Amino acid sequence: MTTEAFLGTHPLTLHRFPLDQKNRSLQAWDAADEYLIEYTFANYETPKHALIFNDSFGGLAAALIAQHPTIKVTTVSDSFVSHQACQYNLAENTLSKTHLTLQNSLAPLPLDCDLILMKVPKNAGFLQHQLAQLSHLPANIPVILAGKVKEIHSSTLKSVAHFLSAPTTSLAVKKSRLIFTHTTCKPVDDKFPTDWPLEKTDFTISNHANVFSRDSLDIGARFFANYLPQGKKPIKVIDLGCGNGVIGLLTLAKMPNAKLIFVDESAMAVASAKQNIQHNLPEQIDNCEFHQNDCLTNFTPGSVDLVLCNPPFHQAQAITDHIAWQMFIQAKHTLKQGGELRIIGNRHLDYQDKLHRLFGNCKIIGNNKKFTVLSATKRG
Repeated sequence: MTTEAFLGTHPLTLHRFPLDQKNRSLQAWDAADEYLIEYTFANYETPKHALIFNDSFGGLAAALIAQHPTIKVTTVSDSFVSHQACQYNLAENTLSKTHLTLQNSLAPLPLDCDLILMKVPKNAGFLQHQLAQLSHLPANIPVILAGKVKEIHSSTLKSVAHFLSAPTTSLAVKKSRLIFTHTTCKPVDDKFPTDWPLEKTDFTISNHANVFSRDSLDIGARFFANYLPQGKKPIKVIDLGCGNGVIGLLTLAKMPNAKLIFVDESAMAVASAKQNIQHNLPEQIDNCEFHQNDCLTNFTPGSVDLVLCNPPFHQAQAITDHIAWQMFIQAKHTLKQGGELRIIGNRHLDYQDKLHRLFGNCKIIGNNKKFTVLSATKRG
């Protein structure tokens, strides 16, 4: 795997997270990062406080701190893993974290920044949320957005113009492009979180901007809902990769004595799940925990009875199964003897073979043309 990055004038060693993923050919930075840093260094010699959005693995923060050791950097991300990677990569390059602030995507933005750098997120609604946040900052702060040419559309520029000043764009370099704008101190309301009624229930589901399937119940969750546990046993259940928490919510409605633990690496997902329990089953909130985490890292071994999961098969723009594998392995570690991992996945992903190799058993408990629901039991 290539770890030597050339972001600006200082060579950096950058690692993609999680560190133990199988596909080590994936880099922790891209051409848009390079373009953004080169332009920034050429045009902004002495920024005092840089505000960075969506720095996937800390490469932008590392480059800025390497170039300007005393610069104050606030990096905003919805991802727990991204913040972990940023701290690791700064340490790997012996760069100081003294003036670094890591904050999630729901925290208020600092008012004293004098430069804003943003990687354009894949999620258009999430971009609008972040631009709405920027619209509340003081006027005339330079904002530079970077992304792949194929990801920057006329709708992207329209969103920027709605919340900030009229944007201009750079020439394309290595299939990447920059967008230039600045804050105007003309606050625009954020339309998130959004709400919609959950079909066949009295529940209302609330969703922050970066939550998967935030506008309606996704077809995988709809199918999985037919195969959730029910009963009066006081078991401990994890909704792993919980998103807006709809699977855990439906489970809790069917198992009122259960303890539900909602886990996701997205701050917005965890906040949405908590809000949905508070609004729909407020009497059950004391039976719930909510954790932003890298899958089940550092969870107590042998501590839960059931893990429910709809694993992702991508990380940002990369198609990969390493997150699913991590979820399966850590679920087995966290389950009690006799505990169960129950998942839903696209049929073509062949999770049945993976689970059988890991657990020594796996059975199909439901399927249709697109999805398979699988169950694996932890045995002695």
